[in-house]
Amino acid sequence: MSFPLLTVTAAVPAVGAILTAAVPAARRTAAKWLALLVSLATLVLAAVVFVRFEPGGERYQLTESHAWIKDFGVRYELGVDGIGVALIALTALLIPFVILAGWHDADQEASSKRWRPTQGFFALILMVEAMVILSFEATDVFLFYILFEAMLIPMYFLIGGFGDRAHAGSDENAAAQRSYAAVKFLLYNLVGGLIMLAAVIGLYVVAGNFSLTEVAEARANGSLEMATSTERWLFLGFFFAFAVKAPLWPLHTWLPNAMGEATAPVAVLITAVVDKVGTFAMLRFCLGLFPEASKWATPAIVVLALISIVYGALLAVGQRDIKRLVAYASISHFGFIILGIFAMTTQGQSGATLYMVNHGISTAALMLVAGFLISRRGSRLIADYGGVQKVAPVLAGTFLIGGLATLSLPGLAPFVSEFLVLVGTYARYPVAGVIATTGIVLAALYTLVLYQRTMTGPVKEEVRTMPDLRVRELAVVVPLIALLIFLGVFPKPLTDVVNPAVQHTMSDVQQKDPTPEVEAAK
Repeated sequence: MSFPLLTVTAAVPAVGAILTAAVPAARRTAAKWLALLVSLATLVLAAVVFVRFEPGGERYQLTESHAWIKDFGVRYELGVDGIGVALIALTALLIPFVILAGWHDADQEASSKRWRPTQGFFALILMVEAMVILSFEATDVFLFYILFEAMLIPMYFLIGGFGDRAHAGSDENAAAQRSYAAVKFLLYNLVGGLIMLAAVIGLYVVAGNFSLTEVAEARANGSLEMATSTERWLFLGFFFAFAVKAPLWPLHTWLPNAMGEATAPVAVLITAVVDKVGTFAMLRFCLGLFPEASKWATPAIVVLALISIVYGALLAVGQRDIKRLVAYASISHFGFIILGIFAMTTQGQSGATLYMVNHGISTAALMLVAGFLISRRGSRLIADYGGVQKVAPVLAGTFLIGGLATLSLPGLAPFVSEFLVLVGTYARYPVAGVIATTGIVLAALYTLVLYQRTMTGPVKEEVRTMPDLRVRELAVVVPLIALLIFLGVFPKPLTDVVNPAVQHTMSDVQQKDPTPEVEAAK
């Protein structure tokens, strides 16, 4: 039996979470270092997965398959394609930075004598990492569903139990807001999951098993026939759950609350890691299992994606809260990702996959620097800042680079992915491509206005003594900025891995790129 690399990659953070939670209460620093070392070990394993994956080889590699619940045909089946490999690498890369950025987020509160459960905070982060990585590896639909739902539990406690301290109003009001955000996050995603469960059961009734590869192969060779109406209903059940997780308008309303009330590292965990499971699943399960229904639903989904792009950007422009601004910007960015997926072109889907990775890095950079800024001033309101660049130039500079990446400045990683999405969309849906470009203009507006109001102008008295970034904070921000620049000028390591997987997905839905119309020379 070959070495179960995929299982071990997910098992290391899971075991690390248990060990971190078991560290004695008085050894908070030891718990932090243990969590950080576990996350670095997971990063090494994810790098091994990335290196061992052969882009020109089989579609699913490093596969594992074991009987689990024989009576129901459920198997423990794992395998990765290029899209899964890229997202596993993203997840493993971001978690060490999340842990470093949240180093003191669960320590003793300044206004309280009680001790926050530091061990639990970092254990929950590692548990989320384990579940997300395993969800990118799962090729059994039922196994994926279990992970899709289970990751909600640690996220609920991270949002509700470790909320942002920079909250206007009393401690009681802050706790109520955190509780509301956590419950809303849980209920929205549970409703989506329950609808997906009905679709998963329906798939089993039709196909007789939960194996993604077996069902897709049976669909391709004609041994499994699915009525058109049945396929469309099953597609809608899966897509609804993924659209909530993504999040896609109008199922997005939980995200601004969750990101606003969570600590900055947990906000990064939500939008840069957990939400990627939704868009990833659209590619792997919606298009892979229900190709005809995917093409049938494409016009409506393209419209919803365009609404998300414009709506999210417009609301970001009008925000007074820094973290909610980043949340609405993320809604706009997820609209681009979903638009690229359902453009049904290789450029669009390659761009969407790269967008998942690049958005994760850029949002992490911007949100974590914003978190460092907020922790210094104790406020999330944009109006409470001004002239920060004069007292903390490094903080202001890194904040600017993170913002410029968010608006997809050429030379930074998100530009490549956004360009591919727009080109791929325009090739099949020219009007949609034109409308989507308005998101770029609005992104420049909300990003530059945010920077202007917080970093430039007269120095406000409250920020006059604000310290610049410390060594630990630089260790978080500098590598992320370096990655944004590197992937902005040299995206080939990712495109080489992603493009073959996209070709397989295009084959699943039996789509070819539109032939360019070239006017004959006169």
